[in-house]
Amino acid sequence: MKTALIIGRFQPFHLGHLLLIEEAAKHSDFIVIGIGSSQESHTKENPFTAQERRRMIERSLKIPKKFSIFDIPDIGNDELWVSHVEKLIPRFDIVYTNGELERRLFKESGYRVHATGFFNRDKYSGAEIRRRIISGEKWEDLVPEGTLAVMKEIDGVQRIKSLG
Repeated sequence: MKTALIIGRFQPFHLGHLLLIEEAAKHSDFIVIGIGSSQESHTKENPFTAQERRRMIERSLKIPKKFSIFDIPDIGNDELWVSHVEKLIPRFDIVYTNGELERRLFKESGYRVHATGFFNRDKYSGAEIRRRIISGEKWEDLVPEGTLAVMKEIDGVQRIKSLG
């Protein structure tokens, strides 16, 4: 069984994240999703808690594959980061990431790493979505319905505006 790993901050979970997971699902049997910087919340760059991000992901995924979601707190040490991730999540075979640092760290640790290319990175970016919310621009079409539902439940727009 081939297991893929995808790590992201998901602040918020958007359509680019969804496309990345759907791409990984085409080539794997199981997907492990790591919520990075899981200890961070209620800041301008990380407005949502790990539990809120988990709910956004769970409500948005419609893939016919099994997946698990794990929290991955930062440790502030790139040299030890991959072994830290390995201790927190089940075994995986391939890493899907477009992050340069993550790609290098996992490759150096012997993992196969697949970059998918960005899915319209100018639009599908947590920073861009948060910027649009703060400035009152249209953003709802950049996130899946599951994220919209969670954002409404937690008054996420107001939180982002107050932190921005």
